[in-house]
Amino acid sequence: MDQLLQWLLMPGILISLVFSALFSFKSRRSSDARTRAIFSARMNISMGIMLLFIALVQLFLSGESTLRIVIGAIFLVLGVFNLFAGLRNLSIYSSPRS
Repeated sequence: MDQLLQWLLMPGILISLVFSALFSFKSRRSSDARTRAIFSARMNISMGIMLLFIALVQLFLSGESTLRIVIGAIFLVLGVFNLFAGLRNLSIYSSPRS
C-alpha cells in the first residue's frame, strides 16, 4: 500500500513543481499587470497542490514521529491556504472587465 501511495504522490509533487516554476517564470516575464496576476494565481494554486502532496507524504509515508506529524500539518495548512488564495485571485482576475 505504501508503494502505491508513493507512486501516486511523487509524480504529483514533481508535476506541480514544474507548473509552479513555469507559472512563476511567466508571471515575472509578463508586462501586463492582469496577466501577471493570473499567472501568479496559477502559481499559488500549483504551489498549494504541491504542499498538499508533500503533507500527505509526511503524514502517511513517514514514521509516526511527532515532528513529522507537526511538519505535515504545517504543510497541509500552508497548502490549503495557497490553494484557496490562488483560486480566489484567479476568479477575481479572470472575470470579464466591467
